[in-house]
Amino acid sequence: MIYKADLDIEAKGLHLKETRISIEKEGLVYGQGRIDYADVAYIRPKNHRIYITLFNGHTAEISMLGFSFDGFWEELGKLFGERTAASLFIEEEKMMDCEAEYDLPENGTSPREAGRGRVQLYTDAVCILPVSSHAVRIPLCYTEDITLDGYILHIRMRTGEHYTVGRMGYDTQPFAERCIQQAKKTKGEREQMLKGIVHTVEPFREKGLFRTAEKDAYWLAAYGENCCAVELFTGESAATYLYRFDDRRIFTFRLEEAMEAVGIHREIIFLDEGELNEKPLYRMAVHRSEAVRFLRSCSAGRIIHTSSHGEKLMEFLKG
Repeated sequence: MIYKADLDIEAKGLHLKETRISIEKEGLVYGQGRIDYADVAYIRPKNHRIYITLFNGHTAEISMLGFSFDGFWEELGKLFGERTAASLFIEEEKMMDCEAEYDLPENGTSPREAGRGRVQLYTDAVCILPVSSHAVRIPLCYTEDITLDGYILHIRMRTGEHYTVGRMGYDTQPFAERCIQQAKKTKGEREQMLKGIVHTVEPFREKGLFRTAEKDAYWLAAYGENCCAVELFTGESAATYLYRFDDRRIFTFRLEEAMEAVGIHREIIFLDEGELNEKPLYRMAVHRSEAVRFLRSCSAGRIIHTSSHGEKLMEFLKG
């Protein structure tokens, strides 16, 4: 839908009166310009104005919406949420969609955030979708413990992160029960799938999965001294991806989480910053996954499959 409003971006010297603003699935369009959701840090309404803070530090202020304010805010939140969900590569079946309170822990460069917003349960994950860049997809296969305490559901991860969601009214109990049930089911399915991976190639001795539903996609890993080589099996052209790290346990957890987070969209892990900037959806994904950011920071290049592949691989693993 197209709205008429005033738009100000002080840092850019932009002051538009009664301009036409269109809310689209990838961002806002105004005159000759646009604001891509990938560039948005957070959105907040205040005194019948909407403030959109960008990662570059600029803030866009939308005002003078009049009676269209509520409709504008509702549509913006809906489309921003849908784009965010797309950046989390959610392809599994949605089981519940609730409005709930949430509390997101500090994670890497993402600060702690609490509020109220959309919380969704999928067959393999819980997704929290605030109107900010801090949305998360919590993989149920890596949960350590899920418990309901009164009206609040506590989700603890094996790496120590602690998420809470709750106060969903009559949906609270069903959400918690289904969440606990799906976590158990997903872990069981992944365990059986891992047992079914018999394709091993020296020196790759560790194995892992992408999404639980992707039954024919998996990866193998070979470790050296503070380094790791990862081979992806996704039915596409092959290459071996190289990483260096300080702590093997932390790296292994983050490797598994990053692979599960991106599914078969493997290129997000190795694209350089220039290429990443050309793919707004991938930039959104990187902002929303600490595991992906961690893995990208550990990148040490890749080895294309040629006649010298084996020699280069062993040279890397031996340091």
